[in-house]
Formats: sequence, C-alpha cells, structure tokens
Amino acid sequence: MFQKGDYIIYGSSGVCLVEEVGPMDMAGTVRGKLYYTLRPMYSGSSTIFTPTDNDKIVMRYILTRDEAERCMEGAELAEPLEIRDERKREEIYREVLRGCDCDACVRLLKTLYGRQNVRLENGKKVAALDERYMKMAEESLFGELAVSLGEKREEVREKVYMKISEKVLTTN
Repeated sequence: MFQKGDYIIYGSSGVCLVEEVGPMDMAGTVRGKLYYTLRPMYSGSSTIFTPTDNDKIVMRYILTRDEAERCMEGAELAEPLEIRDERKREEIYREVLRGCDCDACVRLLKTLYGRQNVRLENGKKVAALDERYMKMAEESLFGELAVSLGEKREEVREKVYMKISEKVLTTN
C-alpha cells in the first residue's frame, strides 16, 4: 500500500502525490474502506479519490532515479512498435498508454516520431491520430521521468528526443 507523501502513477492521470490514505466520509464511498487522496502533479488543481484496492486502473510507484536513467538511455536502441494492421493502430497506441510502462511509451514515441518524419518528408501533414497520441505519450513519459530525475519536463523531453532521433527507424 502506498503511503502519504509517495509519488505514484495513477493511470492516465500520470504522476500523483498521495496526500492522504484512510477512510472517507463522503456520499458514494463505502464505510470503513480505505481510499487514497491523490493530487495529480501536472493536471491543475484536481483531486482524485480512489479505493486503495482499485484494480481497474494501473497504480504503481514512479520509477527510481536509476530506472528513469536506464529508460532514457535505452531510448536510442528501443525498437519502434511493429504495427502490421493499420486498422489496429489506435488500439495498439491506447493499450501502450493504458499499461503505464515507460519502455513501451518510449517505443510508442519512437514509432510516432518516425511516422511524423516520413509524412513531413513526403509533403504530408502529421496525422491527427498520431499527433494526439504523441501528446499523451509525452505527457505520461516526460512527467514521470521529470519527477524521478528531479528535472523539468522540457529538459527531459529534449534529452529523450535527442536519443530517439539518433537512430529513428522511418519504416513505420
């Protein structure tokens, strides 16, 4: 169980600070059940209340500093996602983000970055689907890495894209 003061990943909300752990006296809550009160780090002033035993949304500790550094270092060699069926592209993107896995997010970003470059080189606009998922993947990945490394999201973004662009495969 997470403790007050822990930084965790809470599904698509990304990095959250656990502000409280305990029962809630609020309509719609189960008496005696424990809840987390979470404050998303990058989502304005919202507050999330969720049962401690919630198994429908990924909840996990953020990466340690060492894990975050390994994730960033691995970005250069990460393989883009292999998507053979264009009709399943969005489903695959969605599943990667739903899994809240940093290495998978790096692969997704590498895929989207490569597709973006190919389209631009061919005089086409970036696909709206790719643009939308790139933004979501960036928010998820860069937010977690920034907190884990004690850096700003923009600094992390620059470092990751430097790694991704060094060996981007433009076949996707």
